[in-house]
Amino acid sequence: MNRFILPAGVFVLLVAVLAVGIQRAPNKTVIPSALIGKPAPQYLLPVIASSSPLQAVQFDSRSLAGRWHVVNVWGTWCPECRVEHPVLLDMAREAALPIIGLDWKDDDMAARRWLESLGDPYDVVVADREGRTAIDFGVYGAPETFLIDDRGVVVHKHVGAMTPAVWQRDFLARLPARAATTGGSP
Repeated sequence: MNRFILPAGVFVLLVAVLAVGIQRAPNKTVIPSALIGKPAPQYLLPVIASSSPLQAVQFDSRSLAGRWHVVNVWGTWCPECRVEHPVLLDMAREAALPIIGLDWKDDDMAARRWLESLGDPYDVVVADREGRTAIDFGVYGAPETFLIDDRGVVVHKHVGAMTPAVWQRDFLARLPARAATTGGSP
């Protein structure tokens, strides 16, 4: 019986140390991205919604060259996407940066209905029906949001629902002063 006390005590101590470490870890919700500091994937995808009256059939990510922008990966099947949607609408009202919606593995009509009923925060929404572009971005699950600089380099990746604090702290705070004033539509 005594031979089990020492291993059990070590196990309990190990669990306690790990629990405290996890609880105090400052970046426990951060999933590092291999793309940080590297060029964002280029894509040419069908447009399913756009704020432009001259809606194109396809959207080429190269049209954003020279402009800071945000890519938000979402889907109508994603519960957290519904949670973050009001924050995206607030971001769009600020018009600090163009927001590209990457509708991931979704039905186009369901996405259009979603945007009509909840509001459309995106400058353009593209359909990633097969999920290939999301794979290129290294997406684990929706929602995920990327900040891309004017050179086309991924500056930041946020996993999970966007919040006002995350938007201010992790996105707007990374912008050079001139980038926030040259947002606009793609």
